[in-house]
Amino acid sequence: MSRVDYTVSEGIALLTLNVPPANCYSYELMQELDAAVLKARFDPSVHVLVLTGEGEKFFCAGADINMLQGADPYYKYNFCLHANETLLRLEHTPKIVIAAINGHCVGGGLEVALACDLRIARRGRGKSGLPESKLGVLPGTGGTQRLVRIVGRAKAIELMARAEVFEHERAVELGLFNELFDADSAEDFLGQVLDYARALTPPHAASRANGFIKRAVQSGADLPLGEGLALERELQQRLFEGEDAKEGLAAHLEKRAPQFSGK
Repeated sequence: MSRVDYTVSEGIALLTLNVPPANCYSYELMQELDAAVLKARFDPSVHVLVLTGEGEKFFCAGADINMLQGADPYYKYNFCLHANETLLRLEHTPKIVIAAINGHCVGGGLEVALACDLRIARRGRGKSGLPESKLGVLPGTGGTQRLVRIVGRAKAIELMARAEVFEHERAVELGLFNELFDADSAEDFLGQVLDYARALTPPHAASRANGFIKRAVQSGADLPLGEGLALERELQQRLFEGEDAKEGLAAHLEKRAPQFSGK
């Protein structure tokens, strides 16, 4: 049975973590997620990725604790290394990635979500946080590094050291999640997120430009300003050479809605 279900429809690749009951991840799941990300990256018909969890209760509850307890330190180190590499691949893919957080999103589950570009959660249907210190460890799948870049040093240390777990509404207040959607079921919630994602695909949106915006932000944020501006200029020039820039400028002058192709 697949641990990561993969489907493509209307320009959207849907990646679903499917390991009941809590969609916890293992090395095997991360291998499948890694392969799915690469598949979406190389598919020119895919313009947006949506990552979610199977079921009503969990987006992802993090790493499989039984697996970690039984593994030796050498295995654990390489497991964390590969998980980091997988999430970096997700983060570096020049296509918008949306986390559809259908339920609890704690520990490594939140670390997976933080590697996505946009995070939308189902209102009133779960909690989030990085409580790894209660297990005597730290968030080891990028949590310490991505959380600080969102909330700042003092708040990041506080949230992790106190092992705080909080409602999704609090996650929005902290800037961890972008939006909350009201939904009667996980299926309804996913439908709303897919509608949101479709608005970011051609012909409605210039998906290549959005992918380059992502690359400029993800890579440029850690560069000195001058180098970041140079990266921005190079990416802009590549867009000027593409079809969507020509279409967008022409549509503006002709006072009509642009019809983007993602090229």
